[in-house]
Amino acid sequence: MKEALDLTVLTPKKLRTLRNNLNNRIESFGTHGDGAKDLQKSHMLAGMSEGECKALLQSVNREMKRRSRE
Repeated sequence: MKEALDLTVLTPKKLRTLRNNLNNRIESFGTHGDGAKDLQKSHMLAGMSEGECKALLQSVNREMKRRSRE
């Protein structure tokens, strides 16, 4: 991801979409390892490693949980 993403400004739908994309990307890394398909440069997850995806997924899950308590 090119710039830091402020999860607090994303809509619930965008958060769910990001969570699903991250889960799919992590699964791709698990299936194909380092041979996982490169994403297009315009994709928000392009260039991210498996570890970066997992860290972002944790942040997304925390934000979704925080919102559900409000």
